[in-house]
Amino acid sequence: MDVPKDQMSTLLDCGLYNSAQMLGCFLVSSSSVNNDTSPHLKAENLALYGDALLRDKEYRRAIHVYKQALQYHKIISKVNATTRSSLSTSNRSSSPNSFNPSAINENEVKFKIASCHCAINENRAALAEMEAIPSKARNLQMNLLMGKLYRCSKHIRPAIACYKECLRHCPYIIEAITALAELGVQAKDIFSLLPQTPSRSGRPPFDQFESSRWLQRYVEAQCCIASNDYKGGLELFSELLQRFPNNVHILLEMAKVEAIIGKNDEAITNFEKVRSIDPYVVTYMDEYAMLLKLKSDPLKLNKLVHDLLSIDPARPEVFVALSVLWERKDDRAALTNAEKSIRIDDRHITGHIVKVLFKLNLDSTVCIAFSLEGNLFLSMNQPEAAVGAFRSAQELRPDLRSYQGLVRSYLALSKTKEALYAAREAMKAMPQSAKALKLVGDVYASNSSGREKAKKFYESALRLEPGYLGAALALAELHVMEARNYEAVTLLERYLKDWADDSLHVKLAQVFAATNMMQDSLSHYQAALRINPLNEAAKKGLERLEKQMKGVDPDAPEEEEDNDGDDADGDPEETELL
Repeated sequence: MDVPKDQMSTLLDCGLYNSAQMLGCFLVSSSSVNNDTSPHLKAENLALYGDALLRDKEYRRAIHVYKQALQYHKIISKVNATTRSSLSTSNRSSSPNSFNPSAINENEVKFKIASCHCAINENRAALAEMEAIPSKARNLQMNLLMGKLYRCSKHIRPAIACYKECLRHCPYIIEAITALAELGVQAKDIFSLLPQTPSRSGRPPFDQFESSRWLQRYVEAQCCIASNDYKGGLELFSELLQRFPNNVHILLEMAKVEAIIGKNDEAITNFEKVRSIDPYVVTYMDEYAMLLKLKSDPLKLNKLVHDLLSIDPARPEVFVALSVLWERKDDRAALTNAEKSIRIDDRHITGHIVKVLFKLNLDSTVCIAFSLEGNLFLSMNQPEAAVGAFRSAQELRPDLRSYQGLVRSYLALSKTKEALYAAREAMKAMPQSAKALKLVGDVYASNSSGREKAKKFYESALRLEPGYLGAALALAELHVMEARNYEAVTLLERYLKDWADDSLHVKLAQVFAATNMMQDSLSHYQAALRINPLNEAAKKGLERLEKQMKGVDPDAPEEEEDNDGDDADGDPEETELL
């Protein structure tokens, strides 16, 4: 042979994919390989060339070459079948050279074709290729890819079956455990797939018992979170963290859940701990960026985005973080980056087959991007578009934030019935969530006739979670609406002992201002700005209060002060032209 195949394999093993691709051109065009007499060699050469193209990210070319290899493989199968038939008819024993053995594994090639389709977002074509592989011939990687493809196409039962098969192959595939939990499989059903082999004494060995125990705790934690029992999930993760200190995966999972339920300070602490352990982590850093924006910490947010861009500028988390950064400056630019993160063709899907699976594991980031997009639409006064974005987020992962966004969007559209339905759906999904109760209260509070019901829901939320500041602020606002300023002040001052929160000081300042207690109002506005110098409500409230204290009407138009000088300065348009 003109081109030795072992050299092609060596180049592929060394990761020299571009060189392998160029050598592959010589390999498949060699005149020493006769297509008719040596179809097995041709199939093998084409498969190697396809591997080079796949790993060099030439996905469409790889699909074309792999399909050619399969055509030659079919010729070999027909020849072998004919040869076997004639041998059995003539009652001759077959010798090793009587027919050509199959040079390639047909199922492996189909799997690689499916992987290429995944890399270019052709999930339907990928699934068709995978379904052509007999179920008994599927290995671990194949079952994992099929599970993700079925999940993407909303085929829940076959997806569950594939993920379960993965755990039968290897019970330590964490993403299969997480997927099964998110698809609604009960913890006890997942336990049955985990290692439970007893020893001769009838008890499992100590090491195996310990390993299965922490794995069971992990399963329980993911099932709790999937069923919106965030408190239970966090407790189990904390228990795991004691056994595996500084575990980046556990810390990230905890930070993500804490961000969802509004424990922002705890989430930020865990994200910072992750970055101190591994400064190159990108996973969930979009969540961290959103928390820094809520915390009004532009310096840390800028540094985070700068770091993420230097690590991998093509990851969807980076586009979400960029969108969060731009949100402070330009809503349109922020929206553009949010949309990029949703439709991104991630470059992490390299030629390595396993990395193709990453493409189908972006639900979390895309969900965050949709939620961010919804919030941007709301800030741009486009509630109809916001509803679509939050609905898309819910399809991927129906969490508290998507429900909150839907309620805000419907209220902005004056669609109270739809808002109430979304809030009640949140309450059904999260019966032990104070934030879900508060969401129902928000809908009732939007109408003067529903304020009494709103009060009951806010009070229920505070009974369930006494330290929930959001419900306390909402209840205080309700008291102010009903002219119960004393009750509002009493309620808010109880929280001052435990909360150094700018929004709490702003609300107190507003209540004191409404009751003409100017000095108290001033001190609380100043306290809010000491905590967060970028708080716009505190800035505007303080400016208004200072005018009132000077005896100036804060609602008087400012233009009147400069009327006398207008003639001297000339016409504004004229000045602009000059």
